[in-house]
Amino acid sequence: MSEIPAKAGASEASSGAASARHAGSAPRGGSGPEPGRAGQPAQADVWQSSPPGSIYDYIKVASFSIGPDGLIDQWSRRAAQILGVAAEDAVGKDPIEAFVPADLRERGHRKMAEILDGREWTGVVPFRAPGGDADESAADAEARTGLAEVYVMPTLTESGERAAVCIVVDVRTLRRIETDLAASQAIFGQSPFGFLLFGTDLKVQRANRTFTAVFGGHVDDHRGRTVHDYLPRHEAERVQGALRRVLESGEAVTDMQLVGTAPDSLERRHWSVNLYRVHSGSGRPIGIAGLVTDVTRRHAAAREAAHARRNLALLNEAGARIGNSLDLETTARELLDIVVPGFCDLASVDLYQGLLAGDEAPPGLADGSAELRRVAAASAVADIPFLDLGSEAPVNVGAVHRFAFNSACADALRTARPQLLPAEPGGLVRSTLAVPMVAHDTVVGLVQFSRTKGSEPFGERDRAVATELAARAAVCIDNARLYRREHERALILQRSLLPPDNPEASGLDIACRYLPGNAATEVGGDWFDVIELPGHRTALVIGDVMGRGLRAAVAMGELRTAVRTLALLDLEPAEVLSALDEIARGLGTPGGVQQATRAARRTGAPERGDLSEVYLATCVYAVYDSVTRRCTFANAGHLPPVLVEPGEGALMLDVPPGMPLGVGGEPFEEVEVELPEGALLALYTDGLVESRDHPLDEGLSSFRAALDAPPRSGTGAARTHSEELEDICDHVLGSLDTHHGEDDIALLMARVQGLPEENVGDWTLPREPKSVGRAREYTRERLTDWGLEALVDTTELLVSELVTNALRYGEGEIRLRLLLDHTLVCEVWDAGLVQPRRRRARDTDEGGRGLQLVGLLSAAWGSRRTPRGKTVWFELALPDGDSGLVDPTEALLSLF
Repeated sequence: MSEIPAKAGASEASSGAASARHAGSAPRGGSGPEPGRAGQPAQADVWQSSPPGSIYDYIKVASFSIGPDGLIDQWSRRAAQILGVAAEDAVGKDPIEAFVPADLRERGHRKMAEILDGREWTGVVPFRAPGGDADESAADAEARTGLAEVYVMPTLTESGERAAVCIVVDVRTLRRIETDLAASQAIFGQSPFGFLLFGTDLKVQRANRTFTAVFGGHVDDHRGRTVHDYLPRHEAERVQGALRRVLESGEAVTDMQLVGTAPDSLERRHWSVNLYRVHSGSGRPIGIAGLVTDVTRRHAAAREAAHARRNLALLNEAGARIGNSLDLETTARELLDIVVPGFCDLASVDLYQGLLAGDEAPPGLADGSAELRRVAAASAVADIPFLDLGSEAPVNVGAVHRFAFNSACADALRTARPQLLPAEPGGLVRSTLAVPMVAHDTVVGLVQFSRTKGSEPFGERDRAVATELAARAAVCIDNARLYRREHERALILQRSLLPPDNPEASGLDIACRYLPGNAATEVGGDWFDVIELPGHRTALVIGDVMGRGLRAAVAMGELRTAVRTLALLDLEPAEVLSALDEIARGLGTPGGVQQATRAARRTGAPERGDLSEVYLATCVYAVYDSVTRRCTFANAGHLPPVLVEPGEGALMLDVPPGMPLGVGGEPFEEVEVELPEGALLALYTDGLVESRDHPLDEGLSSFRAALDAPPRSGTGAARTHSEELEDICDHVLGSLDTHHGEDDIALLMARVQGLPEENVGDWTLPREPKSVGRAREYTRERLTDWGLEALVDTTELLVSELVTNALRYGEGEIRLRLLLDHTLVCEVWDAGLVQPRRRRARDTDEGGRGLQLVGLLSAAWGSRRTPRGKTVWFELALPDGDSGLVDPTEALLSLF
């Protein structure tokens, strides 16, 4: 710079003294407190501490002081930030020599002398920050140079010597502000889009000319208005809410679609609005900017293009969507979903009620007067249902009705030809097509298409399209009707083979669910069962026959019956599955597996030549003892059980998965697990955890997660364990993907509620005659404690018989056990392996009537093998006050 522009004037002593005091109050290396802000701490990274909105948000101002010797004696933090020089590098240096370029230093020294002589000075000074070397790049050198507007005020020190305070403003910042203002004005004023600036009160602060060209008036006329002055109420509320969200969150809104009218115009116009928050230099929100674009022509062009492609897309969509389901209502809804609103405004589908009920030739089918059921209806007009012409009230979906014999709809059913129904004067409907649904030369129903006022009436091309749509839907609906008939028959068979809804078990709360596949998948072979075993034990069974349809349902019924039969034999779980495996291998052969094997050996052909007759199934068989709370599992290729212990996460039990039933050749292993009190055991089929969209691992993880987070009861009323278990079942089915319909779903859940210790009496008796008397005493005492005095005599008599038999025919020590639950069970254990056999004693025999007496007086009795001998048991029903007990005396006399 060739010269330093300046203006100087005489300094008043008072001004200099005040400046000196102000300079002296600033600490070295920082700026002092500003007026009105005393007592607040200085902030090194904040340019201003004045109220928000100050000009100092944008302009960077700094200060430093010069001592009587012409050297810098104080250097503020702001000076360090603006000039890029730290205080330790500036204090004690000559500002002219340190910052002013060499060619201007002579003039700078003269000005400094004048300043120290008591004259004020203001001017623009080029400066260069110290540093750099010979290898410095041009960019680095330019970064160290700049322009500063300096205001120098002479001051006096405490000793009366002359000094100066310098106020510095970065000129580059001022130039940048001027450029930004010019650019902002150009964008705001010359934009071809409507531009609005809202204040924090959501009122218009500024509008550009493009906006006023649409909504009229001068730009100043819009100041202070709100969006309610431009848009309908519901649209204005949307924009008002969006403005508030943008102001609060700072998140921009893009392409917000609005509909309204311009002033003095009835034409509906469409606008696209973008909103974003505007901030001050300090980052404080000061308003919202809005950019408005008229997209009315774009919407009109889109409507025209959609209308041109409608018919072609309609037929393509019908071919792809109609008939994907074998459900009647779904197929009818698929048709209506396609035609409403793309083809018509209202539509309904009616099917002959007799055909739906399975009657192939219902009365009135030929003349169109038979009963019809409305299976689907759709309306594109809000709150307006489908209304048949000539009817005073709409026919609800699912209702059965008839068309009048002389009506156009009945004529369409009789002639199997579409009919155009005339519109009623003053009505909403402008045009209606009644099109019969014909499948395999049989009319199965009627579909009606209606267009309301404001839509074009049906033409010949529309009639052809409607006929084609109705024909496609008719064939699919007729196929679905036939399939539903077969599916319902198979479902009735399958449900008849499942246990009751609320099976009971000793020491367990049971909840179960069975969900058949949808109409698109045939009935599967999933089953479960809960079987009571002697000694208050329970067998839990769940299985899945591979395949679908009546074949799988029949096989499932045979296997379930076999399981119940084998369970009555009181076999071990592995033995039950081995026997089931033999049965499954013989299901496809009339003579069973042995005959099939012999025939294969004679002919030299494979044992299973016809793969269609192969029956395979998976199964888990578990036996739970409520006294010991131990459960023994055996698995034939099924998914592992899941156990949820109290306070623990769900885990899958490690039960060795054997081969599926029907494969043969491999033994099954058993696993015994002790179940804690309150534990939850879940048995399930693969339909619950596996589908086409969810692999098995993902389904098992979701299943365990659902069991880990049981539902919370919505009411404050106390709930029983059974009700809580039912809620868990519903929660699991609601949490998982159980509506895929690809397979049946069976779920069996059991909550462990072991038999309390006080309900168990267990004694060991030596092998001596006195043990019979002791057994009677123990029995009497325990039944008296339980309040079962009515059963004392009968139980004593039967206990003495079983203990006597154990002494005579058994081996080892004798164990007597009484179990009280919903019935009274008595067990006598010994080490003998010979099972007792009931026989009829002759009139001349002195003995042999003990087991006959047990059979007469007990509700049930039997024996079973144990790992160390055998157990003989009997069961007595608890007295309920209504049923009379068998008199032991009468029972004894009846034996003779």
